[in-house]
Amino acid sequence: MKIGRTIALALASTACVWLAGCISFHRERPRPGRTTLSSPLVVLPAQKLGSYLVIEAKWDRAGPWHFLVDTGSTVTHVSPEFAKRYGVKNPATDGATDIHVKSATGATLVLAPITLRRVQLGEAAFEDVRAVINATSCEQLSAHLGVKIDGILGFPLFRETLLTFDYPHERILLAPASSRALLPGIAIPFSNSSKSPIIPVRIADRTFIALLDSGSDCALSINPIGLRPLFGFGPREGNIVSTLTGDHTQQIGRLDEPLAIGNYVVSKPIAHLSDDLSAIGGAILENFTVTFDQEHDRVTFHRETTAPIAPVPRRSAGISFAKSPAYWRVAGVVPDSPAATAEVETGDLVTRINGEPVERWDFRRYEELVAHAPTITFTFLYGTRETEKSLRVFELVP
Repeated sequence: MKIGRTIALALASTACVWLAGCISFHRERPRPGRTTLSSPLVVLPAQKLGSYLVIEAKWDRAGPWHFLVDTGSTVTHVSPEFAKRYGVKNPATDGATDIHVKSATGATLVLAPITLRRVQLGEAAFEDVRAVINATSCEQLSAHLGVKIDGILGFPLFRETLLTFDYPHERILLAPASSRALLPGIAIPFSNSSKSPIIPVRIADRTFIALLDSGSDCALSINPIGLRPLFGFGPREGNIVSTLTGDHTQQIGRLDEPLAIGNYVVSKPIAHLSDDLSAIGGAILENFTVTFDQEHDRVTFHRETTAPIAPVPRRSAGISFAKSPAYWRVAGVVPDSPAATAEVETGDLVTRINGEPVERWDFRRYEELVAHAPTITFTFLYGTRETEKSLRVFELVP
């Protein structure tokens, strides 16, 4: 499930915004009032959930709070609970009008601006942080991951730091922007008016630009206009993805050409088609240690080997879920999958997986099951009656 990358929304005051894992363009980047690092290197242990790195922080009697750092968002989004705890009366937001965001379908989302007194991540403190209150994105991401997400931290929050996603060691590192430490790997410049990490990459001999989007659990999201990507498999209909503007069906497949990021190569990556800006998501970024240097407009990729990355097949049970402790609600069913043949429908409730209550299945354990099990037995609740259905796990994209 992808949270929000497919949301194309028009803002009255600017251009457009994609929430939770996507880029929004502004005339001026939101800026924290002050960034303080109490150590020359701040190490933030992270929990790797799928292709996301989720960090936990606690600095007073409230919390702990869970955050996802989203390099694809120029806005920090927080839950109403977090905003109530740390929001302040401030000229930057006091009396400011709500932001009305309208989709092409006419649906409207109202986001209230807020200034946060403090966000503290270990030994890194950010004060007077401009943000928006976005209950929907936080709730959707929480339901997807099975962990309560209190905030989605946008890229500009880290403008005064070197921000490193150390995926192999499951941690995020922060260092002063003025650090002169030599970084191993390949440095690629990004320079655009929105100060977003948009870099040139290549498919075979064709160069295009792509957003580096740590807030996406996809591999490659590609806009085919003018690019003419060649697919070795698909694209086919994939998961039904729930977004703020409605449900969308993925068109997903495997390219028959390599993707090059600097001197690193991803052989025949899995990609899904998009109408938005092309993006490289966490399923590719997780193969690297990635450092973002906003002061010098560059990003550095490092990997222990220069051997091509060979993506594994995408396996699926044919169902995506919105999760709660008591049950998992079916959010979408892959067309022509064993789940569709078994007449599983959106809205169905699952109470057990392989005979165990769903509360025992955290994100990692369930992903491991899908990766290796030939079949999975789901217990569905229809009224007061429970029914078991054994569904074959298949290769959505070989």
